[in-house]
Amino acid sequence: MSGAHVCPTAPPEEQPCIGLIGMGEMGGMYARRLSEAGWKRILVCDRPARFEASVMSVPGVTVVQDGHYVSRAADFIVYSVEAEFIDAVVAQYGPSTKVGAVVGGQTSVKAPEQKAFEKYLPSDVEIVSCHSLHGPSVSPEGQPLVLIQHRASDRSLRLVEDILRPFGSRYVYMAYEEHDVVTANTQAVTHAAFLSMGTAWHASLSYPWEQGLYVGGIETVKVNIMLRIYANKWHVYAGLAILNPSARIQIDQYSQSCTEIFKLMLEGKKDALKERLFRARDKVFPAGGNGKCPILLSESILDQFTLGSKSTSQSSAIIKSAPPNSHLSILAMVDSWASLNILPLGHLALAATPIFRMWIGVAEALCRSEEKLNRAIDAAISDTAHRSDDLEFVVAARGWSQCVSFGSFKLYEERFKHTAEFFKGRFLEATVVGGKMIKTILDDAALREKEGQSIITR
Repeated sequence: MSGAHVCPTAPPEEQPCIGLIGMGEMGGMYARRLSEAGWKRILVCDRPARFEASVMSVPGVTVVQDGHYVSRAADFIVYSVEAEFIDAVVAQYGPSTKVGAVVGGQTSVKAPEQKAFEKYLPSDVEIVSCHSLHGPSVSPEGQPLVLIQHRASDRSLRLVEDILRPFGSRYVYMAYEEHDVVTANTQAVTHAAFLSMGTAWHASLSYPWEQGLYVGGIETVKVNIMLRIYANKWHVYAGLAILNPSARIQIDQYSQSCTEIFKLMLEGKKDALKERLFRARDKVFPAGGNGKCPILLSESILDQFTLGSKSTSQSSAIIKSAPPNSHLSILAMVDSWASLNILPLGHLALAATPIFRMWIGVAEALCRSEEKLNRAIDAAISDTAHRSDDLEFVVAARGWSQCVSFGSFKLYEERFKHTAEFFKGRFLEATVVGGKMIKTILDDAALREKEGQSIITR
């Protein structure tokens, strides 16, 4: 390709050839977005067993038999492959890469990807990797898209920027190593918390939001995101947790924080619990805030996204009668961040996923309110309505930490699918409701940032 900018409105013969190896959900999303943007020369492939499905999945692209056909012809190639398999796939197709092509990967953890690219790609191939920090069902517009100029000229970086520009994403430039630290900081504890919630509620054999325990405001966010995660593919979270050393450390600390806080609850040591949690609060959410308005919407707006077919008046009555919650999952998260000297607010503008934005918004809403935080501490010590669920949560958090420490993808898959099966009947509703909630929160945040307005989260 020449050094000039490329554009999807140019004649097909002047456009770069784009290659996608792997047509899972993210690979399919990339193919659709690129095709809809007007890029005409798109080659895609998937495993031989999925060839027919790939042919039918995205109009406007050319499906070829395997990655050799993609690698030999494409000017820009993206491997959308699970981190667990990236080494084997690049070993197979990397040597066929066209001279002077630019190669990137869409894995959520970059250490294995970097190692595979450096090992198997010819020296005359350049590397500009990428990572869209959102799921396939979330619009990429305005979302962070990490670009890693690892072994490449500025011209090659510009080529990748031009090809992906129709996504409307916000480019974030990082090195491979920085990417893995930041994604661990923004995702590891978040995923661990919601995976543990689901496992705990599964162990209780209940949909707790239907029993008046987890309804309204903060609870609405917790339930919807938990279901949204379990409705996704297990490997989306397994690679980050198992292959990212920073993530392992954080998940272990989260389990430890859950256990230690729960012990203080059982022992009735209110003063010690309060001192620990306020110290963590002051470290993660220091006085004066982050200079921006709150991340989360008001609870009255969040209440609109409660699951179930209840009327507004019924939902309001249930919310008012709900017992106070210790919010162990949130407080342990803040405690673990403080213990590891992680300041997640600093990652918001850098590389925050939609789920992370909402989860830190939940923590901020709880911690910045003296009333809410004190009420959670009082509930932790004196109210037993959630005590059995808190016990199950601690057991679940420790179980997930041990699962990750074993480094077994098979164990992770079985554990994930076992809980996902229990909630499967609620995924469609949660996807619709959760999608609306995410859009409302992100749209509101963008509007407030643009207009410099502020709201009060009660």
